[in-house]
Parts: sequence; C-alpha cells; structure tokens
Amino acid sequence: MDTDNSCSGKFRRGGLKTKSLLRLTGLLILLTGAGWAMQRLPPPGVLDSMVALPAGSEAPASEFEYVFSRLAHYSPGFSLSEDGQAWATDYPKADRQFLQGLLRYTAIQGRREEQVLRPMDSELYGFPFLYAVEVGYMQLTDEEATRLREYLLRGGFLLVDDFHGTQEWDRFQRQIRKVFPDREIVDVDASDPVFHCFFDIHELFQVPGLQYLYSGRKYEKDGYEARYAGIYDDNGRIMVMINFNVDLGDAWEWADLPEYPEQYTSMAYRLGVNYIVYAMTH
Repeated sequence: MDTDNSCSGKFRRGGLKTKSLLRLTGLLILLTGAGWAMQRLPPPGVLDSMVALPAGSEAPASEFEYVFSRLAHYSPGFSLSEDGQAWATDYPKADRQFLQGLLRYTAIQGRREEQVLRPMDSELYGFPFLYAVEVGYMQLTDEEATRLREYLLRGGFLLVDDFHGTQEWDRFQRQIRKVFPDREIVDVDASDPVFHCFFDIHELFQVPGLQYLYSGRKYEKDGYEARYAGIYDDNGRIMVMINFNVDLGDAWEWADLPEYPEQYTSMAYRLGVNYIVYAMTH
C-alpha cells in the first residue's frame, strides 16, 4: 500500500504537529494480534462489544494534538436504539478499534478514547474532525444547522457514514440542506487529494456491514451502489465527506473478526486515515 504527502496546508488546533507520518503497513499485524479477537460469528443484532481503554485515556482532550470525535445527533424513528440515539451505532468499539491502528502506525499524538460532541457544545470548534453515522435518521434544529454551517466554513470536516438506500438518502439531503441550502452534493473523484494524502487509493468500492456475512449481500435496502460524494467550500476544500451505501464503522468494529473479509477492513482503515489527515491539513 503506497502513501504520499500530497496533503498540504497549515495544521490547525487539534491537528497534526508534523507531516512526517509513519506508514500504516503493519495494520493487519495489529488486527491479527488484537487481544479481543473473536472465535466465532456474533449472532445477528448482537450489542456492540466494548474495547477496554488503556491507562491514561481519561486525560482531557486539550493534552492531545488529535482526538477522534463523534457527532451525537437526534434521530427520531430509529428503531434500533432508545431515545433516538442512532449516532451511537457501533459505538464505542468501532472508534476505539480504529484508533488502535491510526495511532500505532502514524505519528499522530492522539488520545485513545473518542469524544462525543453535540452540535451546540461550546467546545465544538476545538475538534476539526467529526464522524457521524446513521444520518438517514438525523434531525437537526435550525439552530444546530446554523452552528454546523459555521463550524464547517471555519475549517471543520464532517464525515458521514453508514446510511443506505433511497429513503435514507432523501432524509439526509433534507437535513444537510438546512446546513448548506446553497451548496450542491457532488461526487468526489478518485483523483481528489482526499484519497491520496496518506494512502494512494485509486479504486473506490463498497464496504459492507456485518450483515454481509449472513446475507451474502454487500448492499442494504435498495442501496446497491456505493457513492463517495462531498460538499466543497469556495476554495475547493471538502467540508462534508459522504460515504453512502458504505459502512466503515462496521469494518472498523469487526476488524478483529476472522470471517469479515480483509479487503473491506483494509479499505475502511485506509479511507479513515486519509479523511483524518485531510481534515488536519486542509
């Protein structure tokens, strides 16, 4: 797996302090040797398992140059969680297991524990990267949409993931239009710097969720084809990166499961690392 250093620009608060990143070539060694490796398939619908945090993980975010941050959004009608908490899908195992690879094989000095943020939290602007899942159920107030727009225009980066099919796309579009009523969602070409700022990713394909092991289908609902799309600012920087009909969260969460195909885990980690490096440098 090749890397390059095509990402450029100033490092912002919460970002990298150095461009000298170590290669992520040992990822599979890490995953194979993970202490929580599973021996058989979990039953469908199993609750997300936890990954224990190492000592010192309770340190405040201000002590680190990077903290993985997950966006908590209200999601009425989401049947798999209580109180409309679709944002917590795959949480916290996916976040922590992804961080194991990110922090071990890059020079990012990051915390090993994720940070959950709501749109109106006062500390939002200190975190230049946000990860949001199940955005097909997200419902933003006008105040939250205004806050997210300001955050993104100031240099923030929002990655949305794990939503599938026509109905979820339509619901997501209605919400993101509250944030950017005057900006279009466009496909992000494989030549875009976001796919080459750490790993060189030349081919984009669908990363399925755990259900693939039971159904044999890479898609969910009528989300047959993966779409990698985005919303750009006036300077050509991606502000919102959209992984539609793609489930990076499951690929991170079940990277320790031998039955889950390595090609999807590898793709999910490479994309995740690239998105974070891009967010820190653009």
